[in-house]
Amino acid sequence: MSFRLAAYAVCIEDGRVLLVRCVQPGGGSLWTLPGGRVEHGEDPFDAVVREVAEETGCTATVERLLGVDSRLIPAAEARAGALHQNVGVFYRVRITGGRFRPEPNGAVTEAAWTPFSEVADVCRSSLVDVGLALARTLPTTGHVAPVPVGGLVQH
Repeated sequence: MSFRLAAYAVCIEDGRVLLVRCVQPGGGSLWTLPGGRVEHGEDPFDAVVREVAEETGCTATVERLLGVDSRLIPAAEARAGALHQNVGVFYRVRITGGRFRPEPNGAVTEAAWTPFSEVADVCRSSLVDVGLALARTLPTTGHVAPVPVGGLVQH
């Protein structure tokens, strides 16, 4: 089984959420939250700020911890073809400066403010739904129910 610890930014402003479009291995693209792998020895708090800068070109500040999502992705659905566990730490983040640009030498091709009313209509990672649920409900446990995947929602 593979394992990944990641930190994700939930940036909300004026009824919109910041999403990034990622090129998928094998073609196509998927919208997701800015964020990614926590490096060895790195604090997830620092990782989310770094990831926002790398993927969007913007500076950010963390406002609060929203919660943690742990999910097992079956081998048949995982990119590597083996059972995979992803542990995501979600933070409410505010953009403080910069200008959107594609990620240099990375998978992110664009960043965009997406109205909440349009999120359901885009092909997106389940991380988007998890992050928005955490931001909307602010559960005291920092945990939300698993998000079903299928259709426009993918792992």
